[in-house]
Amino acid sequence: MRGIRKAALLIAASALVLSGCGGSDDEPEAKDGGSGASEDVCKTADGDGPKIGVAYDVGGRGDQSFNDSAYAGITTAVEDLDATCIEAEAGQEENDTVREERLRTLAEQGFNPIIAVGFIYSPAAAKVAEEMPDTNFVVVDGFASSIAELPNLSDLIFAEQEGSFLVGAAAAMKSEAKHVGFVGGTRGELIQKFEAGYVAGVKAVDPSIKVEVQYLTEDPNDGEAGFENPTGAKTAAEGQLDKGVDVIFHAAGKSGLGVFQAVTAAGEGKWAIGVDSDQYLSAESEQQAHILTSMVKRIDVAVSEYVAAFDEGSAPAGFTNYDLSVDGVGYATSGGFVDDVKADLDGYAEKIKSGEIKVPTAP
Repeated sequence: MRGIRKAALLIAASALVLSGCGGSDDEPEAKDGGSGASEDVCKTADGDGPKIGVAYDVGGRGDQSFNDSAYAGITTAVEDLDATCIEAEAGQEENDTVREERLRTLAEQGFNPIIAVGFIYSPAAAKVAEEMPDTNFVVVDGFASSIAELPNLSDLIFAEQEGSFLVGAAAAMKSEAKHVGFVGGTRGELIQKFEAGYVAGVKAVDPSIKVEVQYLTEDPNDGEAGFENPTGAKTAAEGQLDKGVDVIFHAAGKSGLGVFQAVTAAGEGKWAIGVDSDQYLSAESEQQAHILTSMVKRIDVAVSEYVAAFDEGSAPAGFTNYDLSVDGVGYATSGGFVDDVKADLDGYAEKIKSGEIKVPTAP
């Protein structure tokens, strides 16, 4: 591992113009992203590795879910490749023009590759990548490559439905009420993959189990209402608990913290299921006793592998799919709450890998 030399700089959430290397006393403090890193690695430096520009989705680093998982991948790249990085965060009620300018500014400042976290960046990435062919752009959960097939444009996609099937099966096996719930952030194709897999997993175990489904917003582009709305998620979870639900899976980013609050307040016998990262590890201590498992989506691995490929001059273009067969998705075992059903869950996983079980991608 090469030596890491870092100087302080963090982009403010609303900034569209980035300053150069170095720091000042007026810079904002780095946030604790909950990724497990002991320090903020996303600072400019004079390292020899790639200079990574990171554009976060709504919720930003510190969501203990989607964005933090991407940050964990950046951390690996910094440590293994002597990469340096700089962060740009999404503001509220943004449009594609604002996102384009964020990506364009990162590229103009010499950062390459540019990692855009979230499908919402796909149209912006497709446009800016065409304008700036010497910079590589990659979108986590993106569909940019279906808009513009370019050699410098890549999408990291995941079989969310497969991991969600496994936690759905776990929910069914653990539900005493035979009544479980799902809280999604935005109703769109991506989050509906989580719903479809979860419901399929529940029904594979017991077709009679009732599944409550609620989205925080019907607008697939309203990330603020969907993924930065813990209060709304808490209310949704409380409504499901009042109906008799005893296990709730959320696919709502930072909003899911409200699900944890509601389930913990409901007391013994009530469970929540996390998403994207192993949320047991970042949850508050009193909440950990209620986090049954998490649907793990290895955004960290996908991001670090992409940067490593870029460093070697072989960054992929188009779609790279992370599914169960390559451990791109899965389920967490922290807390030991699913240890007694692990063999059954792993059996379902093998059937998915072999093709014996075809997991739906839409409700």
